[in-house]
Amino acid sequence: MPLRYVDPHRRRGPGYHRAVQFGRSRIGQFVARHIARRTDPVLFRLTGGRVNISPIVNAPLRTVGAKSGKPREVQLTYFHDGADVILIASNFGGSSHPQWYYNLSAHPECEFGQEPFTAHRVTDADEHRRLYELAEQVYAGYADYREKTAGSGRQIPIFRLTPRG
Repeated sequence: MPLRYVDPHRRRGPGYHRAVQFGRSRIGQFVARHIARRTDPVLFRLTGGRVNISPIVNAPLRTVGAKSGKPREVQLTYFHDGADVILIASNFGGSSHPQWYYNLSAHPECEFGQEPFTAHRVTDADEHRRLYELAEQVYAGYADYREKTAGSGRQIPIFRLTPRG
């Protein structure tokens, strides 16, 4: 099944906004960090990506461990910019990058939503700003994460995944 297209410009209804509001709450963040991260990969495989606990569309990123060289998988929120998939390495606004950031930096050939991609880190400041603004349209919680990292000086990395093949 092809990866579901997520248009950051699409208007979203009140149910979506209520789900995002829950996702930004303390309980919603707990569910995202401790429950959805374990159940969404299973639901993705069982339903072809049609059902998940998270309020935002997500899919599994399969990478190779930066140090171990072993296969790694993590479920991530994403959106599209044309044919490319955009991933935000927010780590829930933590002071360090998520582990998958290091894996993708070391091994840019990856699989996302069961499709092959090559990852490129977005380094151009204007492009980073444009994509982060689009990310906030997909999930308003990204604004919270940017605010949390501002004090530590960490800029949240963005990856552009281009289709292979």
